[in-house]
Amino acid sequence: MNQRGRMAPFYDAIQRDLCLFVFILLTLCVYRAYFMVAMAGYIAPETSSADIGLALFTGLRLSLKTAGWIALPSFVFCSLPLLVAPRLTVLLGRLRLFWGTLAAFVFAVLFQARFPFYRQFHSGFQMQMDAGMEEDPFTIVSMLVQEYGLLWRMGIAILLTLVSFWMLRRLLCTWEVCALPRLRGTMQRALFSLGLLLFFGLFFLFVRFGGSFTYAGGVNWENAGITSDAFLNECILDDGQALYRVHAMKKALHSGDVPGVEKDRVRELARMAAGHEELSSDTATPYLTRTAQGARIPRPRHIFIILGETYAQWPMLDQYIAFHAADGIRGLVAEPNAYYSRRFMPNGDFTSVAITGVVTGLSEIGQHVNYVPRSLREAYPTAMAPQFQQLGYAVDFWYGGVPSWEGMDRFSRAQGFDHFYGYPDFHATKVNAWGTSDAQLFAALGQHLADEPPTVHLIMTVSNHPPYDIDVAAEGFDLENARVEAAKLPNVDDPDQLALELGHYWYMDKIVTDFVHATMEKYPDSLFVITGDHAVRMNPSRHPTMYEYQSVPFVLYGQGITPEILPPDVVGGHTNIVPTVLELIAPAGFSYVSIAPSLTENNMGAAFNRDYFLTKNVMGTVSGDRFESLGDGADDAAAYELLERRMTIQRTLSWQLIEHGDTMEGQ
Repeated sequence: MNQRGRMAPFYDAIQRDLCLFVFILLTLCVYRAYFMVAMAGYIAPETSSADIGLALFTGLRLSLKTAGWIALPSFVFCSLPLLVAPRLTVLLGRLRLFWGTLAAFVFAVLFQARFPFYRQFHSGFQMQMDAGMEEDPFTIVSMLVQEYGLLWRMGIAILLTLVSFWMLRRLLCTWEVCALPRLRGTMQRALFSLGLLLFFGLFFLFVRFGGSFTYAGGVNWENAGITSDAFLNECILDDGQALYRVHAMKKALHSGDVPGVEKDRVRELARMAAGHEELSSDTATPYLTRTAQGARIPRPRHIFIILGETYAQWPMLDQYIAFHAADGIRGLVAEPNAYYSRRFMPNGDFTSVAITGVVTGLSEIGQHVNYVPRSLREAYPTAMAPQFQQLGYAVDFWYGGVPSWEGMDRFSRAQGFDHFYGYPDFHATKVNAWGTSDAQLFAALGQHLADEPPTVHLIMTVSNHPPYDIDVAAEGFDLENARVEAAKLPNVDDPDQLALELGHYWYMDKIVTDFVHATMEKYPDSLFVITGDHAVRMNPSRHPTMYEYQSVPFVLYGQGITPEILPPDVVGGHTNIVPTVLELIAPAGFSYVSIAPSLTENNMGAAFNRDYFLTKNVMGTVSGDRFESLGDGADDAAAYELLERRMTIQRTLSWQLIEHGDTMEGQ
């Protein structure tokens, strides 16, 4: 076959690759525009039409990359082979159609998944997806079907795929492309080939850098958030780019490239944590060892650290009192033997991160600590269980779900817990895909206490979680009143759904506080710590404040506790809980190991997780691009300086322990 005979099929094929590229690009842009329209209630009222236009244009530029990812395999596997095997034109054309249809199906599924995901997390696909991959598949599918409309959303995705297939087939198989021009002589052929090569080179650069020929002028997921509206900034990322963000963040975490982690300063930061510039050790423990100042309350017989599922702080606030969802905990903190701080942050945005933060004492750095091999071999020196055991306590974990969830049974035992009890272990009835009800969980724990020696119990509730299938009205919650009150709130996504979620919050709150009162009657020498695993998932509006979106309560309750036991509204997070309890109960001179300080030390604190931070008067994003005032005397610059200092120490030392264990390896 002559050169023209080989070149013509290739020339035809690369034009069809360009058609595939344009089709994917337009599909992503249409999905983006529709998402903006359908979810327009999440756009802040002050957002201008210019911002919307900028988001659409920037999104188009960014989606050049995603469309390029899809078109490149088609070029490599369906077009280039035609230069040596032009007889494969029909077969490779079908392969291109199949590849394009498969890509269309994936994007259709992701497009449908984006709606419930954004409503839950106020974000496009993020690290929550990576955590979800470790969940039990049956449980996840069951929840998706019951709560998030998996079946009908999949039906829509299939319909969109069929439409895409029909359009792609017409575009790729029947559309007439430009014929190869007639080339005379070697010089014309050489110039034409050189022109094609130059075109593809420039086109590749333009697509690779997101509508520019240089990295500095291009768009990528890190710098795409250029509007003043958080919702629009997430819309700029198409679903392919959002998934790439998850991949890039996970890769960065494993390399130690995490904001606040400065692995070249580990020894220096360890000395800063110790407050001793001359200290030198080949292990981390001496830098992190603290000495208790002496017990502040009588020694408790039982200590209960309760992590309430989605125990957000905002239902406790005065402006939401009409819902009566948090009456239990509000009543608890009004009692004389209670302390309550409104300046508390979760360790992260999902349950496993909260648990690992309390169990290990390590700050969240994006690692799934419960799956790190080191975590399953040995306890970290900062782990809670061995330190309470030194004080004579047995340490148990109670969970209303299955013991194997996120590998928590194995993980907690490796970190020194004496027992792990999932719902099968206390013979509770399974009520949904996640496990039993909070009522059965706390009933089993209450019965167990009769034969218990002095014990620390870490408790994770389960009922305030999708699927919201408890008959909360039958349990005593005024669901109709909640619907009426929810409808009064501005920018509520779905008043009926919010009322249902608040009903499950009320149920959890009632079970927890009833347990506290019942246990105090039998064992008045008890100590309770009550907080939430996270706040995200349930929001009072489409535009919650950062404080409403993130903050969880921190309550101490029991013998010897007073409202003055800690400074007013002390600032803290999950990793501060264990050192605080140890300082309250341990005798003077008792040594314990902790990266985070006790909340008894001072009130000049900064709490943080992956994306947000909190100080006494300011809340903001770790990236430093958003702030909101929480009180008088707010100073954004001072708050951010405090955050960076505390976060750098705690994250870097947490990273060191996770990566290298109790050594100063590499330092």
